[in-house]
Amino acid sequence: MAKIIVVTSGKGGVGKTTSAAAIATGLALRGNKTIVIDFDVGLRNLDLIMGCERRVVYDLVNVIQGEATLNQATIRDKRTENLYILPASQTRDKDALTPEGVERILSELKEEFDFIICDSPAGIERGAQLAMYYADEAIVVTNPEVSSVRDSDRILGLLSSKTRRAEQGNDPVREHLLITRYNPERVDHGDMLNLDDITEILSIKLIGLIPESEAVLRASNQGVPVTHDNSSDAGQAYADTVSRLLGEEVTLRFHQAQKKGFLSRIFGGRR
Repeated sequence: MAKIIVVTSGKGGVGKTTSAAAIATGLALRGNKTIVIDFDVGLRNLDLIMGCERRVVYDLVNVIQGEATLNQATIRDKRTENLYILPASQTRDKDALTPEGVERILSELKEEFDFIICDSPAGIERGAQLAMYYADEAIVVTNPEVSSVRDSDRILGLLSSKTRRAEQGNDPVREHLLITRYNPERVDHGDMLNLDDITEILSIKLIGLIPESEAVLRASNQGVPVTHDNSSDAGQAYADTVSRLLGEEVTLRFHQAQKKGFLSRIFGGRR
């Protein structure tokens, strides 16, 4: 039986879809049959980051409205065995999503997959609420900025009150914190919130810390999840995040500024 994990955020532009793609890829690389679903109806960015935009024929809304089967709409990733994508519609309205339709799709997928990753739209509108409603676990993505952390706190309120688990009085959705675009040098200069500030405000367990990295933008532009770039700090940080999600103990990296060597200080070298 699959585990349903929603990747969510209160604020847009924090790297949520990038994280959903990277985590889904990491889970599949570890041998777990994984599908990632784009709930951002009307925008649809997941297929671009996964590099399969030209292969989209049917989408999530088509399946909900009975215009296509799950098998027709699901795209198998070309690079990673065990990884599948269910894209969102770019032309429909978010009202095309229905609780009954989403539940039917998730119930069918749970029989076949180990992990179902729901890439939620930012904020608290319909698509976001449906993406989190059936979740077993939630990865709340935030940047080290006051506005982003504040909005994430609001999402935590929804997770504790607006999910099926909350309505039925079951065990709550298990919450994880993922901090993206973390720059230790800027933190040291007071330009960003530090790790302790963020975890104290949100009071949920940290599952990953993704450093600010050009590798993330490069991977997104190439349509390749950054998890495949295991030589980059960001790729390694997402791999660590997946390991923690699977219950492994992994030491936190990339949260302290690296001291530059003599040549780096002279020439300003940067990898």
